[in-house]
Formats: sequence, structure tokens, C-alpha cells
Amino acid sequence: MKFVVLILASAYITIGCTNNTEQLPSLDSKEVSNVINRMTDIMIHDVTNPPLASRFFSYACLAAYEVTSQNNDSIPSMKGKLNDYPDINKENISGIFSTDVAAILAMMETARKMQPSGKLMGDYEKKWIDSCKTLGFSSEVMENSLAYAQSISKQILAYAKADKYNQISNYPRYTPGGKDGDWFPTPPAYFPPVEPYFHTVRSFTLDSANQFNPIKPVPFSTDKKSEFYQLMLDLYNEKLPQENKEIAAFWDCNPFALQDNGHLMIGVKKISPGAHWMGIVGIVCKQKELSLAKTIQIHTAVAIGLMDGFIGCWGEKYRSNRVRPETAIRKYIDPNWRPLLQTPPFPEYLSGHSTISTTSAVILTHFLGENFAYTDSVEKRYGLAPRTFQSFHAAAEEAAISRFYGGIHFIDAIERGQTQGTKVGQQVLKRLN
Repeated sequence: MKFVVLILASAYITIGCTNNTEQLPSLDSKEVSNVINRMTDIMIHDVTNPPLASRFFSYACLAAYEVTSQNNDSIPSMKGKLNDYPDINKENISGIFSTDVAAILAMMETARKMQPSGKLMGDYEKKWIDSCKTLGFSSEVMENSLAYAQSISKQILAYAKADKYNQISNYPRYTPGGKDGDWFPTPPAYFPPVEPYFHTVRSFTLDSANQFNPIKPVPFSTDKKSEFYQLMLDLYNEKLPQENKEIAAFWDCNPFALQDNGHLMIGVKKISPGAHWMGIVGIVCKQKELSLAKTIQIHTAVAIGLMDGFIGCWGEKYRSNRVRPETAIRKYIDPNWRPLLQTPPFPEYLSGHSTISTTSAVILTHFLGENFAYTDSVEKRYGLAPRTFQSFHAAAEEAAISRFYGGIHFIDAIERGQTQGTKVGQQVLKRLN
């Protein structure tokens, strides 16, 4: 009799503490994109800068990834793959839970705690939980899944806290250089420099922010026969057909853009470069009809690439501290010249968009293949028409050259950003595979 009782008790524990996929509904992979889009909306609300946005995306995706990895043998653990990644414990959850639900909730929980206006994510999460009940998930399953998600999120947040981003505020205020050729704040708002110490944050896959340092930028010179003066002239003399203007606008992704209405400057709602690429990931995963697990895996890989790309790029920006075209051209060629796009508030070299776009293209090509054609409608809800690309590298090339069309980067910063982005993407794949 005791033997029978022990067997029954053992069976109850086994069933009660695992995800019983045969009895539970599955979630559509679009749920990942829904959370990413909500995170992006909150970033726009908070005017989150591009490097910090990548940090939010990466840890939120890691939380979902960890839940998935613990319950899916095809998704390998990040232990030993990411720098200082800890053992993430799968604490006992009494009762049946859904891996799908727990993964999405882990994303929301992590974003809710990390983003300044996280309450907005909390509101979305409450409504989402209610919507899951209409899909056939019981209150018990939802409660167990939430408890599991919160446990994983708590451990991921501890990992995030250890990356030293919270120590940045202890560094001395960054002061722009005073020499000719040094970066200086640009109109219309003359914002202070963004994240001058982001390179000090722990990366996921790089041995340091300096691992893939580019060659030095073309030396500043006012000599009209110099290479730098030619870089200025190339931008100054660029004639922009309508197509090039549309390309520049499509990839603008400047959260700091302002509309100057004379006595009042109003913020223009725009997403960050990283948010744009995370939106692309959602589009192509849906097009490919990938599973929720695979969708989470690809989102996580790209998010990791974004953060490491920004860490390396930002290290070079504040090391070379190079002047923006707007400042140099107006001072040395034409005081009335204005770039097509507003200049973002940080040094020019390297081009961040060129770097992270190329990194993203390398990673997405690895997962989905060369010549993967898709239509990018990420910016449609912001009033920009969709654009179709025949490959991820084609999209990254266009994103890179858009910075030249927009008048905010010299060509060497663009091309060398692409080189660094390729190396970062390859490094991410090397570590994750």
C-alpha cells in the first residue's frame, strides 16, 4: 500500500512541476513581436537612447530564452557562451505551467523592471494575462507560469545589474574636446553627449570593447587638398534624388529628433536603430512561420549582437571623438549648410547604425540564409512606406549609406562601421554556436 502511495505521489510531482504541452494551448510566435513593439513604444515615450535600448532588449529576450532553454532540448543554455553568465535555477513550481506563457511573461517582467516607464508594460501584462485565459489557459496555469517567469526574470535582472551599467553615473561628466576636429554638440537642441561610458559595460561575447578596434579615422585637416577636406566636400556636393531622401528618412531612427516651430521645439517620435532591427526580426520570423522557441532564439541572438555592437562602436566614438559633418562643413565650407537629417548627440566615428545593422544582418543571415527576401514595414506606423529587400545584407548596406545621404556621417565612418559590425556579428555567432 505504501509502495502504491509513493508511486502516485511521485507521478503527481512529475506532472505538477512540468509543462504538459499535450494538454495546454500553444502561443503564436507573434507574441514575441508584440512584447518587442510594446517595449519600443515605451522607449519612444521615455526617449531611450540607442545603446540603452539594446540593453533593455537583450535582457528581456534573455529571460524568455532561459525559460525556453530549460524546457526545450533544441535550445542550448547560455551558460559558458555569454560572459559571466550564471547558473539560472529552475525553481520548483507547484502545479502545471506553460513554457510558452512563462517565456513571454519573463520578457514582460524583465522589461517592466528595467524600463523607466515600466508601469506601462505592467498594464499591458495584466491585459495579456486576461487574454490568455480566453485561449484556454486556466487561472492555475497562468499563476504558475507567472511565478516561474518571475523567478527567471529575477535571476536575469541580477545578471543585468552586474554588467556595471549602474556605475556609469559615478564617472565624471564628459566634457567635449576644445580642439578643431573634436566633436561638439549640434543644433537644434545642442544635447549633451549620449552614453560616453557605455563601452565600460560588460559585453555578452566580446573580450572587451576594444576587441575589434577599427583603424583610426581620416585625420582632421582644413587643407583643401587633404583627405578630410575631400570627405567634407563629398557630403557638401552630394545631390540627393528623391529615392535617396526616402532612404535617409526610412533609416533615420533618431529618438532625439526635434521639430523646430520657432519658439518651441517638439520631439518627433522615432524608434532607435536597434528597435528597427528587432522589428525586422519579428517580420521575418512570422514570414518563415517559425516556432515560438526559434523566434525567441533569433530575437535573443540579434539583441545580444545589438548590445555588443553598440559597446564596441561607442568605445571608438568617444576615443576618436571626431567632429560631425554639420559642425565641420558649416565652419569651414558653408555656414548655411544643413544636413538632411538632424545630427544625433554623440561623436561621429564610427557610424552606429552601420555597425549594428551589419551585425544584425550577419546574425539573421546565419539563421535564415542568404537572399532571404522580405518587406520591412517596421516604420509604417510612423508614417513611412514599407521597403522590400532581397537580403539582410542589402538592407544593412542601405541602412549604412543612409547616414551619408542624411549628411550625418563621413563615408569612412560608415565603411569602417560595417567592417566592425561584421566582426561583432561573427563573434556573437562563434560564441553562441
